[in-house]
Amino acid sequence: MFQQSELEQLNSQLRDKSPQDIIQWALGLGRRVFASTSFSPNSAGLLHIIKDIAPDLPVVWVDSGYNMPDTYRTAEKIINDLQLNLHVYIPQMTAERRNALMGGIPHPDDDEALHREFTRQVKLEPFQRALNDLQGEIWITGIRQQETEFRKSLDILTLDDRGLLRVAPIFYWSEDQLQDYVDQHNLPSCRHYFDPTKVIDGRECGLHTSA
Repeated sequence: MFQQSELEQLNSQLRDKSPQDIIQWALGLGRRVFASTSFSPNSAGLLHIIKDIAPDLPVVWVDSGYNMPDTYRTAEKIINDLQLNLHVYIPQMTAERRNALMGGIPHPDDDEALHREFTRQVKLEPFQRALNDLQGEIWITGIRQQETEFRKSLDILTLDDRGLLRVAPIFYWSEDQLQDYVDQHNLPSCRHYFDPTKVIDGRECGLHTSA
């Protein structure tokens, strides 16, 4: 879609643009665009921006089956309030069955291979099904530079190993900027969130590092 040199130039041009402008730019490419969400804290910020600009844009939620009750309740409120064009994908195996076979959620320090397979089952395989169904080419995501060491190596636009153009409209927003937006628009946000594929703070969930 773009060469690396083109991406560097585009990132420079988009660096000072608003999230709204960045999304409009992505939509203007004339490719199949979709967004994703995890309904983690303050996820409603980007979803609210997307809804204002492209209300029918497909939004993918890979529900691992391990979310906390507060997350599920908050997600339901966001879905209903924003009337999202939501596409939910779940693992092919239930959490209870997987827990029985794997002995619970595997920790990467104890068994890296088992945790990698766990991540494939609950995140990567459902996400790939979403890609196959939507035939997505441009992926709008809520990742931000400050979140992990890996994300500090990215930018607003990056190409992932699947050939997707990953667009991060709020990439350079601080936590305070995102919180201010959520507060300003009175958006719901969960207080209790758990990603079973991360296990520890600062670890990637796999979607942005795996193909």
